[in-house]
Amino acid sequence: MANSGKDAQSEREKSRNVGALRALSPFFAPYRGYVLLAGLTLTLTAGVSLLLPIAARRVVDGFENGSVALLDSYFLAAIGIAAIFALGTAMRYYVVTRLGERVVADIRKAVFDRMIGMSPAFFEQLMTGEVISRITTDTTLILSVIGSSVSWFLRNLLLFFGGLAMMFFTSGKLTLMVLAIVPVVIVPILALGRRLRVLSRKNQDWIAQSAGRASEALQAAQTVQAYSHEAATRAGFADVTEESYNTAKTRIGVRAALTMIIIFVVFSGILGVLWIGARDVRADTMTAGQLVQFLIYAGIMAASVAALSEIWGELQRAAGATERLVELLHAKDEVDDPVTPRALPKPARGEIAFDDVVFHYPSRPETAALHGVSFTVRPGEQVALVGPSGAGKTTVLQLLLRFYDPKAGAIRLDGVALPEMARSEFRKALALVPQDPVIFADTARENIRFGRPEATDAEVEAAARAAAAHDFIASLPEGYDSYVGERGVMLSGGQKQRIAIARAILRDAPVLLLDEATSALDAESERAVQDAVAALSEGRTTLIVAHRLATVKQADRILVFDGGRIVAEGTHEALVAQGGLYARLARLQFTEGLAAE
Repeated sequence: MANSGKDAQSEREKSRNVGALRALSPFFAPYRGYVLLAGLTLTLTAGVSLLLPIAARRVVDGFENGSVALLDSYFLAAIGIAAIFALGTAMRYYVVTRLGERVVADIRKAVFDRMIGMSPAFFEQLMTGEVISRITTDTTLILSVIGSSVSWFLRNLLLFFGGLAMMFFTSGKLTLMVLAIVPVVIVPILALGRRLRVLSRKNQDWIAQSAGRASEALQAAQTVQAYSHEAATRAGFADVTEESYNTAKTRIGVRAALTMIIIFVVFSGILGVLWIGARDVRADTMTAGQLVQFLIYAGIMAASVAALSEIWGELQRAAGATERLVELLHAKDEVDDPVTPRALPKPARGEIAFDDVVFHYPSRPETAALHGVSFTVRPGEQVALVGPSGAGKTTVLQLLLRFYDPKAGAIRLDGVALPEMARSEFRKALALVPQDPVIFADTARENIRFGRPEATDAEVEAAARAAAAHDFIASLPEGYDSYVGERGVMLSGGQKQRIAIARAILRDAPVLLLDEATSALDAESERAVQDAVAALSEGRTTLIVAHRLATVKQADRILVFDGGRIVAEGTHEALVAQGGLYARLARLQFTEGLAAE
């Protein structure tokens, strides 16, 4: 499970180093050929760059010798070198950029694949907006580094050492003078580098929080506007965004100071070396061509040092982004599948058993959502769960789907404990209609087909008819192929629920889980859906969370929940006769259902 609260914050603010980028190596492994080709083109372009100063020396000395033919050959050779350099640079750009795009696409898929299977308990402690930020912003940063910064870093590293070697070859005395500058350059890199790493990581965290706030607010835009909460929401987002900006501003200042110090020291040193070299030329201890060659190599080395200091900051930012992504890839889920899962008996009968189940939501560990709950639902039985809000009814369905694991007790499906089976397998025996139905940004047809992707169009339409959804879908501009908008914004609440019910009907699972499935339907549609559910429930186990009397009365048995416990059990008539909580609910919460009767 990902760290939460202060632990996560302190973990994020720790100093990081570019060694974290090694965590990306598994994503490069399948593309070793591209990595090798990138290395070859990188070496080629660096090598060619180191040949150019020699050509410049020959040209300068050629002027002194007065040989026109020799001068022409040197110019032709320089053009050939330039052509090779241009070709190598183009190849390097193509290979490295393509490799970066491929690797980052794999990282995004790997993180998404991991996150989509995480239990709701994980997302109680990490905002989905932050996860999205990591998948988008952090991977974009890594793409920039892989596609540009890494190859540029390696190229400048080669140029640094190659240029240094060629400087020794040209003039050992001047080279030793240049090396005296190196410690002066390294000190600010070490001193400011740690500060830069901390600020880079902190900046990425604030960006993620900003994305999380924006995602949450935009998804609830109608509620925000309905309560005239725009100003406060804007202010909250602005505060987080400003914190991100302030952190970035500090980071930029530190990096600018680092760059300024390094560039000043390096170029001051070069000017000093140039002064000494000019005196040597005057004293005839070296030729003008040698001095030009040495200066070009010194310039190459100085430029590479400046570039390395610049790129180092990018690599540190990428290291922070890599750690954040690795956190998601290695996040431990409290709900996990066994190494060797048991199979659900086939055909599934749909027998459900809760045995002394105790459960606390991770975000509310001090309060028991269920306390000592035990019941058994026989195959094909229809059981209604009723009780006041917060009594634990929906929690029963969430535990049965194994979105969470109970703190104590056991839950079994056809005699097999849920933790002993793979979640993806036993969930195939379950069909859920949630209280707040999820509608995807797709067509009405594909939203229903979500229940069983291999279903034919005829089966989709049959499910829609059974859920009393066919008429309104057919009246849409393009019928079943009409786009329903993000989260189904083009549909009413009742229409969304009917599509969700059609999806569950299409799934044709032995166990139906209905969580207030008819709460947003008008009386006529509710009657039609109840008839469809009644027919569908034949031979299937059905758990219904409901407040409507018309729905509850259909059940073979009713379990009354209060405070996370089952306080009564029986048929509608028997429970009304007993009085107590159920009788009060029948008089108060079921009044609408009685009127409908």
